[in-house]
Amino acid sequence: MRDPWVGPETDPRRRLVELGPEEALRLLSGTPLGRIVFTRHALPAIRPVHHIVDGGDIVIRTHEDAALTTRAEEAGAHGVVVAYEADDIDLRTRLGWSVVVTGYCRLVTDPQAAARYKAVLHPWTDQHMEQVVRIRPDLITGIRLTRAD
Repeated sequence: MRDPWVGPETDPRRRLVELGPEEALRLLSGTPLGRIVFTRHALPAIRPVHHIVDGGDIVIRTHEDAALTTRAEEAGAHGVVVAYEADDIDLRTRLGWSVVVTGYCRLVTDPQAAARYKAVLHPWTDQHMEQVVRIRPDLITGIRLTRAD
């Protein structure tokens, strides 16, 4: 069976280039959408969310009954281990980038900080997103897919 995404403009030969943490965070801050990965009932759970990057941390909004909120509350000041992934890959050319951040996620409990984040992170669903969480990266990895020369 023929791959429907391969054609003259989508030659499958690509080169994978590792990104440094600074460039990976710069790319992450330039896109509003990503996926948070956490554990729910001992299994991985993945949710699409929008984010901002603030001082090297990834900040998202969630709602009170969300599994992530519950896990972060249970973990307290220590936080809960999560991964955060975002990418921008052109399906036609198969060029682009992908970034994965792994770190601890904690609730933002400072009312002023939470209000500031709520002012810039607007929910894109009809759920009331009253919680704000911050991911402090421990590991930042990324790749860029470029044409092979």
